[in-house]
Amino acid sequence: MRTHYEITESPLSLDALVERVTDPSSGAVATFTGTTRNSFMSKAVQYLEYEAYAPLAEQVLGEIGTEIAARWPSVAAVAIAHRVGRVEIGEASVIVVVSAPHRREALAACAYGIDRLKAVLPVWKKEVLADGKVWRENAPVDRTGEVERGGEPP
Repeated sequence: MRTHYEITESPLSLDALVERVTDPSSGAVATFTGTTRNSFMSKAVQYLEYEAYAPLAEQVLGEIGTEIAARWPSVAAVAIAHRVGRVEIGEASVIVVVSAPHRREALAACAYGIDRLKAVLPVWKKEVLADGKVWRENAPVDRTGEVERGGEPP
């Protein structure tokens, strides 16, 4: 399986990551792009700032890729990129791209990749709000703004 993992301060490119995973044996390329939205829990967000120790974060991305390969052996390639630094409203902060022979495994592996990333990646997010700043863990959040699996956001 071909892989590409990166933590970068540069803007993310979905096209570049799709190009990295495109494979003649694959009939499906599944993507997820997470973008900065303008609100969180009814508060106006001005922009986000992400921090990470890149070597450790890239190692964890590689571990996620290893998990994907074990669960979906037919996956041809995986690319995951996470941005650090300031990310404006509408800009991509994370992209997961998976290619596989068929759509079901590509879609399932892509969903697994973003879910695992949100659960284990050591990236910290500062939300700059109209009325202050809040540091948050990079943890899954449901539609209501609550951290998944119960509890309040940090």
